[in-house]
Amino acid sequence: MLKTYHNKSDNTKAYIQMHLSIILWGATGVLGRGIALSEGMLVWYRLIIATASLGFYILLTKKSFSVSKQNFWKLFGIGALLMLHWLFFYGAIKYSNVSITLSLFASTTLFTALIEPVITKKKFNKAELLYSLMAMCGIALIFYSDENSYSIGIVLALFAAFVGAFFNILNKDVVKEVSSDLVSFYEIGAGLLVLTLLLPLYIQVLQPAQLFPTNTDWVLLFVLAIVCTHITLILSLNALKHLSAFTLNLSINLEPVYGIALAFLIFHENKNLNAGFFAGTFIIMLSVLLHSYFEERNTGK
Repeated sequence: MLKTYHNKSDNTKAYIQMHLSIILWGATGVLGRGIALSEGMLVWYRLIIATASLGFYILLTKKSFSVSKQNFWKLFGIGALLMLHWLFFYGAIKYSNVSITLSLFASTTLFTALIEPVITKKKFNKAELLYSLMAMCGIALIFYSDENSYSIGIVLALFAAFVGAFFNILNKDVVKEVSSDLVSFYEIGAGLLVLTLLLPLYIQVLQPAQLFPTNTDWVLLFVLAIVCTHITLILSLNALKHLSAFTLNLSINLEPVYGIALAFLIFHENKNLNAGFFAGTFIIMLSVLLHSYFEERNTGK
């Protein structure tokens, strides 16, 4: 009886941790809009703070930084993809808004369903192709109902989702061999190194209006890098100890919903969106939820 009580208590705590981490992930878009820096400078400062935070955490917990040479280069390549993913994501927010970016970002799951068979050589699933077509219909509806010239932001959001799909697929094998905190440290550190090398070119070509954060920007950057990057990782991993991976992954699909709700509440973005956006977002989210549900059902057979 006592064991059952503890299991229920652990599960309740895990659900709270899971949804808190997802709300914090959803807040990254809102924070990105609140920071005055361009997407390149924003991502660069976020990478600096997150790398330092993760490195300090590993030192504090007295864990080893050691990884094999093969895994190091895998992590380095994935880290470069993560950096690109963030650039596209925040670029999309700057050129459109949080709601449009997050609604299209939900298509990452469907891009994964299309890309993974090509990389892993597994057979294409007809049902996954159907869900992907549903998502594409939702994307087209958002794109063609755009009345605010958000075309560049829409394209950048789709690039963010596309690159994010590669990031998720390639990370699957690495996390089996390397602890999650080391994976995060090396990937974010690699992204920092690559972006630092590219930064002079970025500044010369795009000429961002602001190179240094304001006092408000610094506060938001620390929240973004430590609370919404580092702490959310710990919360989600703790939740995963008591919940199935499917439950966590399905719940993560709520991230755009939470993020869009925050954007409506803080920036009143709902006033600038039409019926086409809401219909398209509904179709995308429905395709993602159906894909997750039937994938778990088939896996369980």
